[in-house]
Amino acid sequence: MEKVPMTAEGYRALDDQLKLLKSVERPSVIAAIAEARAHGDLSENAEYHAAKERQGWIEGQIAEIEDRISRAQVIDVSKLNGNQVKFGATVTVVDEDTEEEGRYQIVGEHEADVKAGRISVASPIARALISKEVGDVVEVQTPGGVKAYEILKVEWK
Repeated sequence: MEKVPMTAEGYRALDDQLKLLKSVERPSVIAAIAEARAHGDLSENAEYHAAKERQGWIEGQIAEIEDRISRAQVIDVSKLNGNQVKFGATVTVVDEDTEEEGRYQIVGEHEADVKAGRISVASPIARALISKEVGDVVEVQTPGGVKAYEILKVEWK
C-alpha cells in the first residue's frame, strides 16, 4: 500500500468530511429512501431512484475517503525547518521575467487549491522546487513555455 503525503490540516479536513458523510448525509439519504419506498411502486418512483443514486455516490465518497485516510502519511509541517524546499513548505518565488511574486504551500494531491496558494506535490512547479534552496533558480515547463523562478523564502507553518 503506497503511502500518500498529507499535511495535518489536510488530514483533519478529510476526517471532518468523513464524519459529515457518515453522521449526516448517510442517515439523510436512508430516510429519503424509506420515505420514497412508502409511496408504493418502485419501478416508476423517481424519488426512490434519485435517493438510491445519491446513496451510491455517498457510499463511494466514504470508501474513497477511508482509503485515503488509511494510506495517509501525515506530516506535521510546524515541526519542519530549514531553507531546503520539501513537502509542506510555503515557498515565495519571483518570476524572473515579470518580477511577479508568488507564494505557494506544497501539499498532497487532494489538498491542492491554487486559489488558496496550495499546490500539489505532483505539480510541475512543486517538482521543480523540491530539494532546492533559497537563492536557487528553477525552470518550469508551462503551457506558455519555460518560466524561470527564483526562490526568495522557505517557510514552515
